[in-house]
Amino acid sequence: MNKILSPLRRAVEDYGMIESGDHIAVGVSGGKDSVTLLAALSCLQSFYPKKFRLTGIMLDLGIDGFDFSPVTEFAEKMGIDLIVKETNIYKVVFDIRKEENPCSLCALLRRGALNNVAVSIGANKIALGHHADDVIETFMMNLIHEGRIGCFSPVTYLSKKDVTVIRPLIYAREREIISCVKRNSLPVALNPCPADGETQRQAMKMLLCNLEKDYIGVKKRIFGALQRSGIDGWKPTIRGRK
Repeated sequence: MNKILSPLRRAVEDYGMIESGDHIAVGVSGGKDSVTLLAALSCLQSFYPKKFRLTGIMLDLGIDGFDFSPVTEFAEKMGIDLIVKETNIYKVVFDIRKEENPCSLCALLRRGALNNVAVSIGANKIALGHHADDVIETFMMNLIHEGRIGCFSPVTYLSKKDVTVIRPLIYAREREIISCVKRNSLPVALNPCPADGETQRQAMKMLLCNLEKDYIGVKKRIFGALQRSGIDGWKPTIRGRK
């Protein structure tokens, strides 16, 4: 877990993500990123000087065959409070709206449901499991598909909900998360979504993989350029961090 805790703590401190007395709700999809984030924040909680409360939130999207039990059992074993909230998101996206490109609407509905549950339990922060590769892919998708320079922010205050979204894994690479899951035998729920693996993000992942073969270090340079630009809150707030 140390190989994940190190970049996680650096991100937390670079962007002032955690303060004493915070109640952090972790959005847990059951995938490798969110489960790793939940486990890592639980470990951080045991020694971090700024004391905070941790609650996991899983959304039941209404997909048949999705088994939550490995994650709920893991949370119970770790002593982590975990809430499972039933929703009809799958029905809305696939049966009612019949979306051909369902990911955007699904993400919007999931964010709204997660925010509502977090506010209802008194959490003032929501932690999401986006990692460094997600950052780079999002930046490139915005550039290529929308013609704009930007990305989601490390820290985002949602004024309508009075809650702050944090992304503590932004310095961790996807391969490090995969390794952490294997080393620590973390439970991962397989994604039963029919759109899984058929998204623009997956195509961008492959494009960046090919670019990295021809231009070694290009992904690291893209990430660094985003930080140095300072757009969307990406300039680290800690003096001396560049």
